[in-house]
Amino acid sequence: MTPDAHVAHAVQKIFSPPREVCSPQPFRDQIMEHNYQQVSPLATLGEDEFVDLPLLDAISPSMRAVVALIRDLSQSHVPVLLIGEHGTGKQSIAHAIHLNSGGTLDQFQVRSCAESTPDGLDPKLLPPAATLYLSEISELPDDCQKKLLEILAKQGSNGNGHRELRIICANSRDLDADVRSGDFREDLYYRISGVCLRVPPLRQRREDIAHLITFFLQRYSEAYHRPLPTLSSSTHKLFLEHSWPGNLPELEAAVRAIVAVGNESVAMGGLRSLLTRGDSRSNGEKTSLKEASRAASREAERELILKVLTRTRWNRRRAAQELQISYKALLYKLKQIGYSEFGAS
Repeated sequence: MTPDAHVAHAVQKIFSPPREVCSPQPFRDQIMEHNYQQVSPLATLGEDEFVDLPLLDAISPSMRAVVALIRDLSQSHVPVLLIGEHGTGKQSIAHAIHLNSGGTLDQFQVRSCAESTPDGLDPKLLPPAATLYLSEISELPDDCQKKLLEILAKQGSNGNGHRELRIICANSRDLDADVRSGDFREDLYYRISGVCLRVPPLRQRREDIAHLITFFLQRYSEAYHRPLPTLSSSTHKLFLEHSWPGNLPELEAAVRAIVAVGNESVAMGGLRSLLTRGDSRSNGEKTSLKEASRAASREAERELILKVLTRTRWNRRRAAQELQISYKALLYKLKQIGYSEFGAS
């Protein structure tokens, strides 16, 4: 299948109805959808860090389909609902839609729905010619849901509504259950999801990881005034195979650590166990007590080796004596825990 055929196939998947939630409304012409864990210990950054993310340079079929829709959506003011896991770049996509609107919209305002009040959604206080990005729309209080519905209803009427106000909502999970339970208004759901775009997690767009690594390496090399690192093939392989449950923030934090430490082997010694541990938790596989004990033993051994090496200032022969193992055995264990360049005699 050619690259263009891949994109066409991905776009075709996007135009599919949502799972059973409620009966369609007359004004809901079409639903655009694509396909969407818990943030790992490395995921420390928020999505607002990715405003300058090179989204339009994506090469994966799933993201190229999203990019194509960004260009189309930016030419209208139809409400957009972005669904995707934490850290997938939903705010970046909303910002890209705003920036590609041809200058018709001036401001890009971000609101946290959990902290919203009805007064904050007063039409008199909302700026004209702006994009209003509402994060985690499922957490919007009931009185605010009513207020937002009124705003959207006026925009769809012939009255003097805020025609220049573009509303883009986002959520980290589907709203189906919230609608069925009554926690989220059914009529509001249909209003905000004129177009429902699903943002793929990083594990579903692995083709973009190498480009993102380069982007983050350059960002932090400039920020920290450090030389641009060249990652080893083993680190590249680990990054490409990792499931990245924390998505973009987890990848950024990992690359940032490598630049900040200034030594890939030293940085990866700490990162490798976190990355592999995250994968073992996220794949849903069962772990026996014996396997868990072995994993804990390996981690304790690794920490002890690194502690002794630090104390001996990485004098491997002295460290081997303190650990009461042979020098050759220490070199072998260094290779096992990811310090291969220090595992050579």
